[in-house]
Amino acid sequence: MEYVELARAESERGELVLRQRQEAGGPAILELRANGVFVMDSAEFTSERALATSALALVEDPRDVLVGGMGLGFTMHEVLADPRVERCTVVEIEEALVGWMRDGTIGHGQTMLADARANPVVADVTVALAEGPPASYDLVLLDVDNGPNFLVHESNARIYEEGFLAEARRLLRPGGALAIWSMDDAPALRQTMAAVFDEAAAVPQPVRLQDRDEQYWLLVGRVARA
Repeated sequence: MEYVELARAESERGELVLRQRQEAGGPAILELRANGVFVMDSAEFTSERALATSALALVEDPRDVLVGGMGLGFTMHEVLADPRVERCTVVEIEEALVGWMRDGTIGHGQTMLADARANPVVADVTVALAEGPPASYDLVLLDVDNGPNFLVHESNARIYEEGFLAEARRLLRPGGALAIWSMDDAPALRQTMAAVFDEAAAVPQPVRLQDRDEQYWLLVGRVARA
């Protein structure tokens, strides 16, 4: 296996590395790592697609969608594949990652961002939600970690606390939903969500990862219709 580093950036959260790997005769695969830990790659994005499609199915009219976490853009891409979506705001804390999408360092990035409905924002998602106007989104998707028990950065723990969840609810229109992708059913988070939203549930999501059948979870908080 051959690895080539394409880009590296440092921030207060540590090191972000984009590299390319390739087996003899195989396709080139992009790989994103944070502080040496694998985050995702371009070979397998079943979970990103599942997050988007499952969450979009929760809402009758998802005109305005907010995605927390850019990754390699696959969740955003799947959201924009839904013709009901008029705007997809993607909040990403790592400025370098958005830059790599915009300047072509991530090869498919410019094509994805060419969609006029794509609205990338460099910000901490907790700040972005706190500053957003009430009832401005139909759907909020969070894909910044693999759930509250599998944090990319320890500071992300606040995303799963009642204060942040209440801000997410404030931004949702009647009939809207918050969907959080998780490697487990996170009962403590589900209990907190039940205290904030009109409905809360953990929905199992079968995915195929690296030739293995896995089960992830979509933790859902819903706002009642008016």
